[in-house]
Amino acid sequence: MVSLKYPFFLFLSSLFLHASLAEIVCEDLPKGVCAFSIASSGKRCLLETAVEKDGNVEYQCRTSEVVVERMAEYIETDECVRACGVDRNSIGISSDSLLEPQLTAKLCAPACSQNCPNIVDLYFNLAAGEGVFLPDLCNAQRTNPRRTMVELLSSGAAPGQPVGLAPASAPL
Repeated sequence: MVSLKYPFFLFLSSLFLHASLAEIVCEDLPKGVCAFSIASSGKRCLLETAVEKDGNVEYQCRTSEVVVERMAEYIETDECVRACGVDRNSIGISSDSLLEPQLTAKLCAPACSQNCPNIVDLYFNLAAGEGVFLPDLCNAQRTNPRRTMVELLSSGAAPGQPVGLAPASAPL
């Protein structure tokens, strides 16, 4: 009987070792965890739609070309998804979502901004693509939520920024 325990133990050990060495490949992720995940390659995963031959729309997880600095093999937690007010079922991600006051408020809240670096990094880069510094946007949202949209729409480049915006070095 002892001889059977040892091979069984080795078999189980090899399974655990294999599982710990498994890589995250976006195309292998289920729809429910695709968005806000990062593959082992360091590239972001994104949810896309594809139309099948029968006309049905199917959701697929794909690897984007966006590389995340200093982060790989990461699946965002449900806690961060809730805290930041994002939706895992979103098809693609657009900077237009920063115009939604509820999203901006959640994104800038400490529960998100201090605990969810993956989501903050994503939206930081989306804002930067529009010429907006996310910490300034968050400061504007805290001090005068109505001006947040003006700040984003002006892309932070308009002369005479609204009073109360923080300098570029301000934290979220």
